[in-house]
Amino acid sequence: MLLASHYNYWIVIALMMIGLYMVIAQGNLVKKVIGLNIFQTSVFIFYISVGKVEGGSAPILSEGEVLYSNPLPHVLILTAIVVGIATTALALALVIRIKRAYGSIEERDIQSAEEKQEQLLRQSTVEGAE
Repeated sequence: MLLASHYNYWIVIALMMIGLYMVIAQGNLVKKVIGLNIFQTSVFIFYISVGKVEGGSAPILSEGEVLYSNPLPHVLILTAIVVGIATTALALALVIRIKRAYGSIEERDIQSAEEKQEQLLRQSTVEGAE
């Protein structure tokens, strides 16, 4: 019963694992950015869940003793969402630049292009030394 009452924490764990798996296992850079966003969203849900007090209300002044929920985690998450959007925009801009430079957004293709470029550079330095 206790496990079922905290279902939001299980959702957070599942989203974290999905996001982490996408970042580690996927070779496509756009899919990696999506995985980071899923992971980031799970952190947002976690902080909002921790900030909620059962039976608490919004911190508006009223007569008598009232149980309040702390609004600080919610405000911090709003700021984190804005930062997350900016970070995602930057990451996607970098993916576009990588696509233009290497012709692919697959990690393996980029690594093989880098290795070919290094081999050509080594060959040109060896030929120049002779």
